[in-house]
Amino acid sequence: MKKIAVITGASGGIGLSTAKHFIEHNWNIVNLSRSLCELPTVKNIQANFTQDNWLESCKPPLTEALSQAEKIALIHNSAICISDQVQAFSEKEVRKVFDVNIIAPMLLNQLILPMMKKGSSIIYIGSTLSEKAVPYCASYVTSKHAVAGLMKATCQDLDNTGIHTCCVCPGVTDTLMLRERAEKVPGLLEKLSDLCSARRLIEPPEIAELILFCSEHPVLNGAIIHGNLGQIEH
Repeated sequence: MKKIAVITGASGGIGLSTAKHFIEHNWNIVNLSRSLCELPTVKNIQANFTQDNWLESCKPPLTEALSQAEKIALIHNSAICISDQVQAFSEKEVRKVFDVNIIAPMLLNQLILPMMKKGSSIIYIGSTLSEKAVPYCASYVTSKHAVAGLMKATCQDLDNTGIHTCCVCPGVTDTLMLRERAEKVPGLLEKLSDLCSARRLIEPPEIAELILFCSEHPVLNGAIIHGNLGQIEH
């Protein structure tokens, strides 16, 4: 069986770890992102989800790559996170957040679903902030709540198709994006580590393993799955 995982943002962080983990389990990988994935067997299709014409340029190579797929896992991993507030935000930046976090997954669903056979899956990568909120993260929190809603809508609309969906919500994960943000806020990594009962950051391979599990278990259809090492509320 030719199994293909289409992963957005497989060039780094959780996306890269997910690509590695799927390859280890005999999946072929298509990466959709601005940057290339370093793994030699990955098919890279460059896409900038904030640009108007990305879908047109991606459609031919993506359609060709999936033409022989017997099973597809579509993993919506790419995301933008900016610091903003309800009372102080840039409309332009908020639109970018939603273009990447919400609009791109919806457009990819529409393009790829006709090629998906029974046993395929759509996995959304949400966040702890898909079901709660913190200050100074208004657009990201709102978009990640929307990701959870989109997953629930996907579950309802794909009734009786044999295609399942769920939303994996990582806790604080040790990625380059987090490290870059932490450079601007002294002590942030230590503070974030205290947000889980294990008192450490989550490693991307831990989330990758969870994503693969979700893609292969239809019983999770419609579920929001938290991977956060035990969230400690403050």
